[in-house]
Amino acid sequence: MAEQTPVFNRLALIGAGLIGSSIARAARERGLVRNIAASARTEATRKRVAELGIADDVFATNAEAAKGADLIIVCTPVGVCGAVAQEIASALKPGAVVSDVGSVKSAVLKDMAPHLPAKVHFVPAHPVAGTEHSGPDAGFAELFDNRWCILTPPPGADAGAVERLKKFWSGLGANVEIMDPLHHDMVLAITSHVPHLIAYNIVGTAAHLGEVTQSEVIKFSAGGFRDFTRIAASDPTMWRDVFLHNKDAVLEMLGRFSEDLSVLTRAIRFGDGKTLFDLFAHTRAIRRSIIEIGQETAEPDFGRQRKKNEPAVPIARPYASD
Repeated sequence: MAEQTPVFNRLALIGAGLIGSSIARAARERGLVRNIAASARTEATRKRVAELGIADDVFATNAEAAKGADLIIVCTPVGVCGAVAQEIASALKPGAVVSDVGSVKSAVLKDMAPHLPAKVHFVPAHPVAGTEHSGPDAGFAELFDNRWCILTPPPGADAGAVERLKKFWSGLGANVEIMDPLHHDMVLAITSHVPHLIAYNIVGTAAHLGEVTQSEVIKFSAGGFRDFTRIAASDPTMWRDVFLHNKDAVLEMLGRFSEDLSVLTRAIRFGDGKTLFDLFAHTRAIRRSIIEIGQETAEPDFGRQRKKNEPAVPIARPYASD
């Protein structure tokens, strides 16, 4: 993608994991900002960010990174977003846009908004992209290409600030959608959160089968189980926070899932092939629709290695810790 006119002068990234480092790489490569600051919890991560050259300035505290920035993006687990907002509040300059990348939006609004001064514009966001990997080395500039970024501005949000953030994410390669926070949380509960919970549960069940059986499960794992293990390899801290902060929507969707699973259980028990076939045909059509809109590739993947420099097909991921 060609370099664009800068949308913001100085970008501050609070956290430099997969998402934060990918934003930095893409923003720099495409000329969306003139200067990038970053903060990270550990000295090792800060050193690595500096070595990679993905930020102009790397700081030990979030307030230092946020000082003087025109756009501040909090790329931390949602469980600490409130504490981060409190820490950076006094360092924010008038007119700055504050955002995040969390997979849960209602809780982020509730936790961050009370700490942010009236002089700044708060526009939460969620890039629905990622991989199972984490850390600054895991990021790549193409991560957001043709993926969705959902903005959930609160009532009364400044239209100009929302438009600038929309332009920024579009420049990163994303398709941008505006959505109500509660609706976002319900949609992501079924498209991302519950599937991850199921993946963790299935892999956990296999781990409890005993040493002999478990070794066979690993040795003879088919594509379905391998896909579950890939999803279940995601960061446990961030997913713990997702489920605790989107509890109502996740429990609602789990209830519906349990009801539908009961229907399948009954169909198998009583040999109801029509019910099984109809469901499988319907879900196959959904898979084809996802491929048709460019959110997945039809290319088969049987555990092969990607070619060098070939981007991974991103999976929905809420954020990456640093």
